[in-house]
Amino acid sequence: MAGGVACGLHCIKINNINVKFGKEVILKNVNLHVHCGQLTVIIGRNGAGKTTLLKAILGEIEHTGNITFMDMKDKVARKIKIGYVPQSINIEKNMPTTVYDLFASCICHIPVFLRKDKKIYQEIKEQLKLFGAEKLIDKSIGDLSGGELQRVLLAISTKPTPNLLILDEPVSGIDKNGTKDFFKIVSDLKTKYDMSILLVSHDFELVKKYADRVVLLEKEVLKEGTPEEVFNSLEFQNRFSN
Repeated sequence: MAGGVACGLHCIKINNINVKFGKEVILKNVNLHVHCGQLTVIIGRNGAGKTTLLKAILGEIEHTGNITFMDMKDKVARKIKIGYVPQSINIEKNMPTTVYDLFASCICHIPVFLRKDKKIYQEIKEQLKLFGAEKLIDKSIGDLSGGELQRVLLAISTKPTPNLLILDEPVSGIDKNGTKDFFKIVSDLKTKYDMSILLVSHDFELVKKYADRVVLLEKEVLKEGTPEEVFNSLEFQNRFSN
């Protein structure tokens, strides 16, 4: 397990989240504490409500309950900044939009097709460099590999630096080496920036290696703890044993 180097002064509290579609209960009384400097991974079978929980946190679907960002030092709630990398985005292979165009459109108010701002270009290049992606800045989005695209999306989602970074199965469709690289980058992020990271994953081997906390979800939280505690639990064995 990767050791967290959390300052312990920030905590994101997901309080009593409930989601219903008609009469069907999708999420029931989900309560989580996501601590700074830690990678919390949500696991569960298909249909367990993992992506629904992320969408509720992002405010994209109707739900009850709330999310608070607590500054434990001053004992006050502050406005939370959230970064998000989706499971996938639809991109046409012949899309002419470059990485610079996409990134600039997210961080500045000037229409990017009018002119290329040298200061913004350098700022974007420096941010991409943190993820080993600075050479991609002039490349068309449609020409990026799965791993390259995820590095770019990570760079965008962490500028400005969020309190909570949400990653929804971000390595689906990426090869094993790319997946390992991605988890290494995420591990470095939480340590360097003392960031809270909430990730959905099905790769249990990498979860065991990199996660600080694991949450087993099936409409409600069935088990929460260290990777060892969750993977050795009866709740996990009953759902994933062969």
